[in-house]
Amino acid sequence: MKLRRLGIVAAGLAGGVVGADRLLRGAAGELEPALDATERTYRWRGMDLSYAEVGDDTDPTLVCLHGINAAATSNEWRTVFEALADDYHVLAPDLPGFGLSDRPPLTYSASLYTTFVRDFLTDLSENAVLVASSLTAAYAADAASDVDVDRLVLICPTAETMPGRRVWLRSLVRAPLVGQVVYNAIGSKRSIRYFHDDHGYHDTSNLADETVEYEWQTAHQPGARFATASFISGHLDPEADMDDLLADLSVPVTLVWGRDSDMPPLATGRDLAESADVELVSIGDSALLPHVEHPEEFLAVVRGQTVEPTDHPDSDE
Repeated sequence: MKLRRLGIVAAGLAGGVVGADRLLRGAAGELEPALDATERTYRWRGMDLSYAEVGDDTDPTLVCLHGINAAATSNEWRTVFEALADDYHVLAPDLPGFGLSDRPPLTYSASLYTTFVRDFLTDLSENAVLVASSLTAAYAADAASDVDVDRLVLICPTAETMPGRRVWLRSLVRAPLVGQVVYNAIGSKRSIRYFHDDHGYHDTSNLADETVEYEWQTAHQPGARFATASFISGHLDPEADMDDLLADLSVPVTLVWGRDSDMPPLATGRDLAESADVELVSIGDSALLPHVEHPEEFLAVVRGQTVEPTDHPDSDE
């Protein structure tokens, strides 16, 4: 009798989880394109991967690679995307497992993303300027050692986001029921706002409600938890560190750092710039997303212009 009751309770809980998840997905709806651009599809390893394209294709190509988190998409480039098209033919993919790209239940890894970046550059660009954010900057630097690129602009680059690799956590989030519960908490609007307040933005008044809504929507698309499971368990961190990755490059590299970033902090950027002998530009009143909070200063960096200090006189420009 007790076993029967336990079975009934378990079935009820499972049904509740499934029902709640369906409600969330229904509320999220179908994800719309993040950017005002032509949406194209890149077929790669059996997946349809979405990328946005804007600008004159006779101009130099610039590829924008968004960072990785539970709500990551090419929407990260919304404040600079159209302006970049004044000078470049701009491509911005949604990485495998994110945004409008396919999200199959793969065991996502750093090597998969590095290979994607390498293949995307090889197939769709030639001597591109490569702009990449946070952990994706490590994949970009790794891929650039094998593919001809003109220049790298890396925003708060890191090759280490989590302490070690935790197989149990990846398995937990990938699990059909309990994993969905855990993931839904990670992808909640409250969690998204906390992430941005804690280390994404210097000033969260720059965070629009529409951005939170879009990030919540993308976090609740079918299959969204699989790439995130690998990310939060440390399995998307590459084996090499940023010093080694940059040391292998023979092209110009500019590091862009938010003055108030703590993941990683500006001191890390200074050490990295010195050890790799590359340029560092810090942008005041910003954290992990200086290109979002101060798009004009970021655009000047990409264009190779001198960044004039505004209200941050001790900058490294």
